[in-house]
Amino acid sequence: MPRLTIAPAGDRALAIKVGDTISPEINLTVRNLAIALEKQQIPAVLDIVPAYCSILINYDPLISSLNDLTIKIKELGKAINDSVVESPRTIEIPTVYGGNYGPELSYVAQFNGLTELEVIDIHSSNDYLVYAMGFTPGFTYLGGLSDRIVTPRLQTPRTEIPAGSVGIAEQQTGIYPIESPGGWQLIGRTPVKLFDPTKNPPVIVEPGDYIRFTPISSEEYERIASENNQLEFEQTNQ
Repeated sequence: MPRLTIAPAGDRALAIKVGDTISPEINLTVRNLAIALEKQQIPAVLDIVPAYCSILINYDPLISSLNDLTIKIKELGKAINDSVVESPRTIEIPTVYGGNYGPELSYVAQFNGLTELEVIDIHSSNDYLVYAMGFTPGFTYLGGLSDRIVTPRLQTPRTEIPAGSVGIAEQQTGIYPIESPGGWQLIGRTPVKLFDPTKNPPVIVEPGDYIRFTPISSEEYERIASENNQLEFEQTNQ
């Protein structure tokens, strides 16, 4: 267990730093500690937010002091081990690449001196670790992108990105679960609904899972999307 660095983040939160680099090993420790904290059910802890190599804890200062909570976290950190996290799942995400679904596919190819088919092959040939969930509900921050297709963000972010869009930003790839603003280079789109507030749990992936992108045609995309819409209609009208 690496040494934890714990510091206040405002008057109702603590930032726990596990390491300085983005790596599967450090992220595993982050997830181990987050799970251990959840199992402890410390009364003062209101929310636990794991990230790449840190955890943010929101707490009630009327229940526990900063010092007491820090001591509890350090004691818990010394006691955890790598057996806390369950075996990871690998979730296949059907994705149509290019065209209106991925308008920056051609730019990513040109930027890296590749063909569009080569970008698709590289992007879909790896399993990506879900390091964290962010800035909108269900957004996946995925690590493991090949250096061959690393591409900078858009200089001017879009105000609207369609739900299911798959993008690249620097060394990361990810999926926009709902329509939202964003500045990532869009290379494709999935018909899979990653976030549904009517379901429990509302997201189909979580940190520690792996995502595998599976190329599909635009016809397959429309068929899956139509089936999903029909299923939602039937459930709504039952």
